[in-house]
Amino acid sequence: MKPIAFATTPAGPTPGRAGQAPQVWMLLALLTGFHGSGWATCIDEVKPEPAPAAAAAAVPLAASNPRSQLQALVQAALQRSNGIGAARLLAEAADQDVNEARASTKPVASLNVAVSPELNTGNTGAPHSSLQARGGITVSQTIYDGGRSDRIVDWRRYQAEAARLGTLSTQEQITLSTTSMAFERSRFRMQAVIWGQHVRKMGCLVEALTSIVSADKGRTSELVQARKQLQLAELQQVQSMSQARQVEAKLRRTAGDGLPGTEGMGSLLLTVPELPEVLMAAERSSDISQLDANTKSLREMVRVVEAANKPQLSWNVGSSAMLAAAAGTSRTAGLNAGIAVTIPLLNPSLEFSTQAARKRADAAALQRAEVLEQRRQRIVETHEQATAAFDRVKRVGQVLRDSELLRNYTLQQWQQLGRRSLFDVIAAESDHYNLRVQYVNALHDGQQMNATLLSLGVGLSPWLN
Repeated sequence: MKPIAFATTPAGPTPGRAGQAPQVWMLLALLTGFHGSGWATCIDEVKPEPAPAAAAAAVPLAASNPRSQLQALVQAALQRSNGIGAARLLAEAADQDVNEARASTKPVASLNVAVSPELNTGNTGAPHSSLQARGGITVSQTIYDGGRSDRIVDWRRYQAEAARLGTLSTQEQITLSTTSMAFERSRFRMQAVIWGQHVRKMGCLVEALTSIVSADKGRTSELVQARKQLQLAELQQVQSMSQARQVEAKLRRTAGDGLPGTEGMGSLLLTVPELPEVLMAAERSSDISQLDANTKSLREMVRVVEAANKPQLSWNVGSSAMLAAAAGTSRTAGLNAGIAVTIPLLNPSLEFSTQAARKRADAAALQRAEVLEQRRQRIVETHEQATAAFDRVKRVGQVLRDSELLRNYTLQQWQQLGRRSLFDVIAAESDHYNLRVQYVNALHDGQQMNATLLSLGVGLSPWLN
């Protein structure tokens, strides 16, 4: 029997280019000795891998910047979000509340009209009826109320600012969620590519061993082992494709059917932000700014309650007319103008209202401090996770280079020198592809941590734009 000949071209993975198949050795041919020479050609890993069929059918591939593709995906998600629409309506309603508070200091006019029939009985005992109609116009305006109206305007203004920041916070949450799903989609599609290459290699080996076993039944166990590994690789590929479809289904529900491709997503967000910069930016985040605005609005509410115990001064002008129809018709008219002063003397409940408002403001300030502290702690943890993920990328890349050499040497020793078994070859192949999947996972873990860091700081939107 002639030896099985393999041609190999060893090469390691290129750092910073995760997601592209490393230029690895190619199994050119398997030579059998039964009924002459037969060659089984294996697919070269250097050739581009087609995307999973279901994903390729649903995803139009665009040769554009991956950041632009991600930006378009996020914009589509924001436009389709009902949460964003609700937050914008709440912000607009808060603006109208501000206008209403400002308008409350302007003059107010009212018209009063009343019609009243009457039935009276005099000393003679004879009843008589009459009809009276009254009408009047009153114009009034508050001149001084201890600053209460101004404080109400400030309170509503801070509430409107909090509502506007709430819209930004909702946008940031949707942006982070969409970005994370985009990275997950890229992760699983790249895994499917890697397992697909493993399937082709094992399929080629099974085909060769099938020819060998037809001539040498003693090597049946090797065929069974290779077939088992092929089935395991197919299982991993199917699982990755299923996970990719699940993520794509979520993305379609969020951003619509026009999903961009995943080209370039494996190297989109590789730089870990500096920890001090993210910690400083946390105080300027929309979430913390919203809590600041809420605290300030509650501070103004304290001043509103306190102003209720101060004197109030207002002016009013009114005119009235009355028409009475009985035995005869009489008309009366009047005009009045004056200044009204209200001085609170005793209001036992006001002190309790003031203390309650002050405690709510203090509680809001403490909640803001607690949320900021938790945010900073999360930033520190996420920064460490991102750093560790990219350290794994570097270390796994180094191991991959040695793994590439090991799989080639093991294969050569098995088919040429007989010093290794097929089980060693399969183990080396399996370890190599598992390492490539680990590389992809570490790369996407690091990018997702970077996206979270940006979101915890100034936000992802500035980076996308």
